[in-house]
Amino acid sequence: MNSDNDGKDRFLLTQLLGGNESAFDFIFRKYYKLLVIYALRFLPDQDLAQSLVQDCFVRVWEKRHELNHVEDLYSYVGFMVRNQCIDHLRKAKRVQQVQITDQIEFLESATEEGIDANDLSSHLWHAVANLPERCRIAFEYSRIDGIPYTQIALKMGISQKGVEALISRALKLLRADLVDFMCLFLIGVVY
Repeated sequence: MNSDNDGKDRFLLTQLLGGNESAFDFIFRKYYKLLVIYALRFLPDQDLAQSLVQDCFVRVWEKRHELNHVEDLYSYVGFMVRNQCIDHLRKAKRVQQVQITDQIEFLESATEEGIDANDLSSHLWHAVANLPERCRIAFEYSRIDGIPYTQIALKMGISQKGVEALISRALKLLRADLVDFMCLFLIGVVY
């Protein structure tokens, strides 16, 4: 940033500290798109990125009186956006771990009723191995290696939307395969 721009930002920050809504609106319009693009470096979903950036701006407005130590507003909000993205990813990972734990508990209770967990695990790995090649690769990168969609896209030489489509297709195929397996199991239990 040049010093003229620094002066404008300092003025806007001073106005923001004083509660000037027009200054806040100007700051929002000036940095919003850039911050959404920045958030998309962490997140695979544009709507989510937009929502998190908006949340950060809401927090800036709510805590505007505490911003007198801020020198560079863009960097400050960018840091908030980065932290929000990381928090979201951590929370999503915890939710995924809870879902996995729930699935394991279900399988354990089902095992008590007759499902052999080894059969299920073997069936699941077999189903993953039988996915169409690109779906399997994207799925393994995402769900087994824990690689973000943006990095998978780079590794596979496709767009992030392409990665999302491949993983979505893989999950759909695996769900259908698992449902078939469970139906066969339940038919066997009933008879």
